[in-house]
Amino acid sequence: MKAGVVLVFALLFSVLATSVSAQKKADQGNTAPKVVMGIVVENMRPDYIQRYWNKFGSNGFKKIYTEGAVCSNVKLTLHNQNYASGTATLFTGVHPSIHGIVANTWYDRLRKNEIECTEDDYYITVGADTKAGNASPKNLLSTTITDNLKILTLGKAKVFSVALNRESAVFAAGHSADGAYWFDTKSGRMISSSFYVSTFPDWVRLFNSENYADVYSHRTWTTLLPEMTYEECLRDDYILERGYFGEYNIFPHAINKYIKRTEDFRPFKTTPSANLMVKDFTLRMLDAEEIGKDNVTDFVTTVFSSMDYENGSFGPASLEMMDSYLYLDKYIEELITEVEKRYGKDNVLFFLTANTSASYPVEYLKEEFNLSVDYFNVESAIALLTSFLNITYGEQKWIEHYSDLQLYLDHELISKSDKVTLNELRDVTSNFINQFEGVQVSMPAYQLEQGSSANGMLEPIYNTYYKNRSGDFMYTLKEGWQPGYKFKRVNYTDQSRIPLVFFGNHIKAQTIYNKHNATDLVPTLSEMLRIPVPDKCQGKIIDELLY
Repeated sequence: MKAGVVLVFALLFSVLATSVSAQKKADQGNTAPKVVMGIVVENMRPDYIQRYWNKFGSNGFKKIYTEGAVCSNVKLTLHNQNYASGTATLFTGVHPSIHGIVANTWYDRLRKNEIECTEDDYYITVGADTKAGNASPKNLLSTTITDNLKILTLGKAKVFSVALNRESAVFAAGHSADGAYWFDTKSGRMISSSFYVSTFPDWVRLFNSENYADVYSHRTWTTLLPEMTYEECLRDDYILERGYFGEYNIFPHAINKYIKRTEDFRPFKTTPSANLMVKDFTLRMLDAEEIGKDNVTDFVTTVFSSMDYENGSFGPASLEMMDSYLYLDKYIEELITEVEKRYGKDNVLFFLTANTSASYPVEYLKEEFNLSVDYFNVESAIALLTSFLNITYGEQKWIEHYSDLQLYLDHELISKSDKVTLNELRDVTSNFINQFEGVQVSMPAYQLEQGSSANGMLEPIYNTYYKNRSGDFMYTLKEGWQPGYKFKRVNYTDQSRIPLVFFGNHIKAQTIYNKHNATDLVPTLSEMLRIPVPDKCQGKIIDELLY
């Protein structure tokens, strides 16, 4: 009996000691930082790090991955991978089914038109005479971690974001930020919206006077290293690589010539020089906005690009992609070095992640590896569906709109029909599309509205569906397949794995192999910043980082 009591007390003491030790470790190793520096890279595959490792310098990606906590099994599980939905999910800790950003654009039934997710004509562009700044986060229906930081500190925390693309800048900043800046392809300037900035800062005006886009666009894009040393990628003249405009796929790239063809600065966004501009803008902002000058944690997010809209024209195995990341490695090194110099390594919490991943081109997978993949011809499928509906229910415009692997039916027309109900037509059209070879699964909206915690192939659809913004049915393609359009380009990927690394602020170097989701970023950062985890957050704290 006495031995049993002793054993019980021994066990209780052991548990208590372990708990106290863990809490002490958390308190000592997770003090709130002066500054959070988020580094987000668009279209970044996690395996780029391993692939280019031997060519990276010592103080960029290598420093982050060797001295940081690397979460090696993280997924961003969305129906339609895109900058807007990805960034909104990362910074809210919930999926589009809650935050509402189902894609970069969606069909608005009231306006009878497709709308862009950040468009808001109530606000105007600050920094240029264009409409690229007529934007706000009003369509984001959840608070971001930066909003929560602002609320908890009574507005004292400074929050900023910098990006090439508007969606990334707006949703990283949230509703309460002091500033969100992005690149305007019409003017070639860094701009903002009057939602964030009432008076354009002099330091930004001075930065724009340096004409980064114009100056660097006149500099031919050449490789950082001799081409013969790029052994981790395909040859520059690889025959299946489409290249700019389906023509220019070898170095050097005369970006100015491409700009003359597009009549705007979109080609500049695809080059390493654009990431250089973003890095320089961020460093200028840290000084001008007096980031990290007090004891309240400030939050800055910098979003880099992986060749932007030309990502799919070259692909993950291209020399252009590798060269982009070798340049980016230099810029991240400069960013980390300068930030640590300003605030001290232990006073800054860095995190590196991506808002989308990237897929290999269909032609590459088919020709080189004999995979059973192809393009799903969206327009042909819709044309066949239209003919079927007209034959079955009469000559009417039953389909209002289609995009992003979903379709919108004409609800008003169907309500007047005595031949079919809305849910019946949802079933019919969904089943019709489900029969095509490249389609993995299709689900009608009324089934999605019933709610489910489905995993596997249905999980991305349930995570993304939002009533009145999503279509009447949504479908996914088989692995490796991509949507094809005759006159429309899409930046599509079916890859869901993204990088996630925490670095600085007493973070212990380790590799975390457990499965995690992009929604885990917000609760984990919240714990590190000593702020409450959002009530609706769908993610979980990455315990390995804290205990």
